[in-house]
Amino acid sequence: MIPISYKRHRFPPDTIRLAVWLYFRFTTSLRDVEEMLAERGIDVTYETIRCWANKFGPAIAANIRRARSRADSVWHLDEMVVRISGVRMFMWRAVDREGEVLDVLVQKRRNKKAAVKLLRKLLKNQGYVPDEIVTDGLKSYPAAMKVLGCSHLHRPGRLRDNNRVENSHLPVRRRERKMQRFKSHGQAQRFVSTHSAVYNTFNTQRHLASRHTMRIFRAAAMAEWNAASAAQR
Repeated sequence: MIPISYKRHRFPPDTIRLAVWLYFRFTTSLRDVEEMLAERGIDVTYETIRCWANKFGPAIAANIRRARSRADSVWHLDEMVVRISGVRMFMWRAVDREGEVLDVLVQKRRNKKAAVKLLRKLLKNQGYVPDEIVTDGLKSYPAAMKVLGCSHLHRPGRLRDNNRVENSHLPVRRRERKMQRFKSHGQAQRFVSTHSAVYNTFNTQRHLASRHTMRIFRAAAMAEWNAASAAQR
């Protein structure tokens, strides 16, 4: 973990950390977070919260990724359409068998070149070769894997075989509606990269756990967040 410097900011680190956590953890707008802080007696504008989210969100997300253990060896890949400033773009996503988001990449195309870029980034950042890569029937995937020499890992599945990554699109769809669409390519990429790290930390399959286990998971998630957002001394 790399401690984060909150120097030269009028508000204390705990206030900034709370604002960033509320924005990325829940389906809230900047104005919603402003109201939540106001209820706690903290008078801050939503534009200031936007600056905090843009500045400290990626740094906290990077700390979270450093502390995460190695992902599962079965990867699921998929892409969804997003409209950014009226332009049709594609949000490529990779998750593991447990539903943890490995990476999200916003690109203009849905072709072989875009698939190669996603796979190269995945292999570089994860640092290992998976046992299987499950995709839908898009032809760009086998073409890209042929280029990278990993065609033997590819398992094109039916729609239900890729439900894990299809369901992973839903939280971002909710945020996209709340934000009234993404405003630019860069803003979309920054947001989904930070959001995915926070989502991985706090996402628990509550229907599979007892109440006691849920309390343990929540405490562990908050401890991970606090360590990742800790202020520099």
